[in-house]
Amino acid sequence: MKKILFSLFTMVTITLTAQNNNPVFPGWYADPEGIIFNDEYWIFPTYSALYEDQVFFDAFSSPDLVNWTKHEKVLDTSAVKWAKKAVWAPSIIEKDNKYFLFFGANDIQNDDEEGGIGVAVADKPEGPYKDLLGKPLIGKFHNGAQPIDQFVFHDKDDQYYLIYGGWKHCNIAKLNDDFTGFVPYEDGTIFKEITPEGYVEGPFMFIKDGKYYFMWSEGGWTGPDYSVAYAIADSPMGPFKRLDKILEQDPEIANGAGHHSVIKVPNEDTYYIVYHRRPMSEKGRDSRETCIEVMEFDKNGHILPVKITNEGVKAHPLKK
Repeated sequence: MKKILFSLFTMVTITLTAQNNNPVFPGWYADPEGIIFNDEYWIFPTYSALYEDQVFFDAFSSPDLVNWTKHEKVLDTSAVKWAKKAVWAPSIIEKDNKYFLFFGANDIQNDDEEGGIGVAVADKPEGPYKDLLGKPLIGKFHNGAQPIDQFVFHDKDDQYYLIYGGWKHCNIAKLNDDFTGFVPYEDGTIFKEITPEGYVEGPFMFIKDGKYYFMWSEGGWTGPDYSVAYAIADSPMGPFKRLDKILEQDPEIANGAGHHSVIKVPNEDTYYIVYHRRPMSEKGRDSRETCIEVMEFDKNGHILPVKITNEGVKAHPLKK
């Protein structure tokens, strides 16, 4: 059972029962990035619709992973003049008391089309965001990677990387201090390919016990076989050798389980995987919902297969 409380503003608080927490909020949303800001959980997803209707981002915040507040249209194409359609796969990071939202737009198919990966900035996680550059940060294909599905990775040496790419190619590039461009590697190149076997799109990276966990989506996003696999390396540059698939469909619940992110609870060995899936009752490509499950590891540090559920996760307030 869901209870929806409407306010006079644009925020909506959604409360779900403890026994039925997936999806975590109503509506069709995909490509969710989960993160923690200011002692709150946040999810920034794609609004899942026809490309011509994908012209804004909503965001959701929660104190406990169960009660969610919707922040409507934190960014839309009225603030990004070059973005016309298909804004998707937001990735957000806080730096120097500013919030930087990276996004894909226009689904460009070649270097002659306008679009690619952009970046917007705001003073608060809920925005409003404004275009940082007035143009794409990456507007061309490099190493065969379509400029989509961006993820900002903050390394332990305080270097920020942009990891991105569709069309079965993944690049990593070093962001400069103000996120307006990139810093070349020692050999003069800017975009280095780190594509592992099976990679299609949707990269994500995190560090655990000094190791770099690289995760990605496989299969086709419109089909039932969409899924998540991973690799482990000693460096964000890899090399990354595919280890296993850890998230996939369950014909009893949903298919197309993929394009995920990971939330680690501070000062705890608690991890959550945030992902989208398509209910078995739905056939439309855009009928995707955002869900959360617990993600666990074995004694060797390998990620255990994640079972998708309708129950989702229990309330987990953040310690202040």
